[in-house]
Amino acid sequence: MSKTSKALNLKDKLSGNEMDLSLSNLSEVPVKELAQLSKATVVDLSCNNIICLSPDFCTLTHLVKLDLSKNQLTCLPDDFGNLVNLQHLDLYNNKLTALPVSFSHLRSLKWLDLKDNPLEPNLAKVAGDCLDEKQCKQCASKVLQHMRAIQEEVDHAREKRLLREKELEKKKEAKQREREAREREARKREKAEEKERRRQEYQAQMAALAAKEQQKKKNEEKKKKNGQAADKKAAVEPVSKPRRSLIGLMFKLLLLLMVGLAGAVAACRLTDLQKEAACVPINVAVDDGLAWAKVQGGVVRQLALNLSSAAKELLESASKS
Repeated sequence: MSKTSKALNLKDKLSGNEMDLSLSNLSEVPVKELAQLSKATVVDLSCNNIICLSPDFCTLTHLVKLDLSKNQLTCLPDDFGNLVNLQHLDLYNNKLTALPVSFSHLRSLKWLDLKDNPLEPNLAKVAGDCLDEKQCKQCASKVLQHMRAIQEEVDHAREKRLLREKELEKKKEAKQREREAREREARKREKAEEKERRRQEYQAQMAALAAKEQQKKKNEEKKKKNGQAADKKAAVEPVSKPRRSLIGLMFKLLLLLMVGLAGAVAACRLTDLQKEAACVPINVAVDDGLAWAKVQGGVVRQLALNLSSAAKELLESASKS
């Protein structure tokens, strides 16, 4: 069956503003077709096999009276409260245990029937029996109050949840800021340590350069002192060296003279030259020297004898005493 034929069939079931779809063996509500018939403000869907209503059903905001009795409904859509124009709602003989929280938004609702549903105890107590018009109106009023209270609890719980989430978010942000602050402090500390390390390296380099420069100055001073000492030694050596060389020269000359005299004496005493006139003074001087030596030798011998006698006397006197 096409959408056009469906629309035509729905139009056939429309009488004024009332749409009668009861006993149509429906398992789902033709939402799109009903949406196109906005003047159908009263819809009867009773005595079908509808198990659930699709979320799109909540777009039928033009509905004023809705009969869903004697179906198999187990729940209503979460956005059921969007049907703000709904005044009359019949949910008799279904399998509902609870109503969506948004039910509290049905501010126009004046009549409600929830009989023969396995409602949870609190909701069943609030709904009552709904055996007549007055009770069904009271049911609508009391159920709306009950659902508004639930809505307030839900809103309060949501606010608490949101507040808790906000607090958690604040704590998370605080932890994030604290972590970022620690990271900044760590980076700052690392920069300070790096700066201190560079400063120490620079000071060490400067100290090494200063020590090197000082050692260089010491070496230069040492070289300068060594140079001055060498200059002094060089200045002294030219003076002392000529003296040593002069003494040696005089000694050599004296030695040569003595050798020459000895040779002359030997030549004049041992060779045929002794009769020559040149050797006469030499031989006379040699003879005089020998004679003087003999005299001096006798004197020495006499002096030695005297000393020996005196020593003997001293020894004898010492032995007697």
